[in-house]
Amino acid sequence: MSHVFPRHCKTQYPTAVAGDGCFLIDSQGKRYFDGSGGAAVSCLGHSNERVRKAITDQVGQLAFAHTGFFTSEPTEQLATLLIEQAPGKLDRVYFVSGGSEAVESALKLARQYFVERGEPQRKKLIARRQSYHGNTLGALAVGGNEWRREQFAPLLVEVSHIAPCYEYAERHSNESLADYGQRTAQELEDEILRLGPDSVMAFLAEPVVGATLGAVTAVGGYFQRVREICDTYGVLLILDEVMCGMGRTGHLFAHEVENIEADIVCIAKGLGAGYQPIGAMMCTAQLYDTIHAGSGFFQHGHTYLGHSVATAAACAVLSEILDHDLVQQVRDRSVVLENQLNEYFGQHPNVGDIRGRGFFWGLEFVADRESKTPFDSSLNLAAKLKQAAFAEGLVCYPMPGTRDGKNGDHILLAPPFIASESELDEAIQCLAKAVDKTLA
Repeated sequence: MSHVFPRHCKTQYPTAVAGDGCFLIDSQGKRYFDGSGGAAVSCLGHSNERVRKAITDQVGQLAFAHTGFFTSEPTEQLATLLIEQAPGKLDRVYFVSGGSEAVESALKLARQYFVERGEPQRKKLIARRQSYHGNTLGALAVGGNEWRREQFAPLLVEVSHIAPCYEYAERHSNESLADYGQRTAQELEDEILRLGPDSVMAFLAEPVVGATLGAVTAVGGYFQRVREICDTYGVLLILDEVMCGMGRTGHLFAHEVENIEADIVCIAKGLGAGYQPIGAMMCTAQLYDTIHAGSGFFQHGHTYLGHSVATAAACAVLSEILDHDLVQQVRDRSVVLENQLNEYFGQHPNVGDIRGRGFFWGLEFVADRESKTPFDSSLNLAAKLKQAAFAEGLVCYPMPGTRDGKNGDHILLAPPFIASESELDEAIQCLAKAVDKTLA
């Protein structure tokens, strides 16, 4: 009898015993193509020798030194490597153990930044509906995933949530893409004015919305307008790239394609590729220098900040991505993946939308394509799709509540960057079989 407290208490899970490239292997020898990288984590697959060696070498030399007393060589190296690759004015890196911690750190830095600037009245946050930023209380509060928030709502700080840039479901039929993007971005300015321009400290958004909406990209011009609004009112722009960053969308940093600069960027998942738990908050020199010139102390911290084994692993992960030009490979093979998805699902009567960028794709399922009507939530379609795909040997990331936290279903695909065209095709065939069996 297991004494593990699992995610789902009434589910029996197979035991994973090995990893081989893009595949996970259970104790019965069954192989599963990791079509979602767990949750967009395993970008290098499960058996990268360079990363394994980096971990064992670092453990042999130094496993842990608390950052209240020391820095470490791999931590310094990783920070330098990230900033060398970072767009805009990002200049400092704060290493944590995962995405939720990165978002918590960003929120606290935003608050302390304004306190030390002599603007303590700036304490309000704006984010978007149908976003997901993590499961700790601060990250959950800024997130717009209603299902995750509901029972914990009494514990959460108040946050304003405006519309996502969700063109498939929310653009008016007589509205151009450009007009829709500007209308949606305008909600940010309207909310800033409603709250009081000098009371808002930050706006938080995913450049490509992951878990809750299923790889939704913004329409052209949306984020540029958002940046203009933030600049006008002195509001910090925090971009959550925990799921969509580190090459996942065909750019090392997902917001590069939007031609904007961020004040704070949160990364995780692909940074460690699953080999070690790690995340990071990156900020501009302006934010760091404000703390440095003021108290000199960021009033925040976790025991495993800048853990030397985790940063050594992440150094190896990032070096693999850069040395083998895997970001360009993702960009090139994304065309193949998109074509495969359209070939199998483009005319499917229950696939309303195929969307994404790079190796980050979502399929939204509907009862009726013309009206875009979702399936009844009582059918538990997402859970059934997950189970059917798993039986076919495919790990994917289905999610219910796509439209409003209750209605709508999608599947998220985020395969390893190393996946071959034939492996991708086999995975999509497995998904097609699962969809047919579920919707038969």
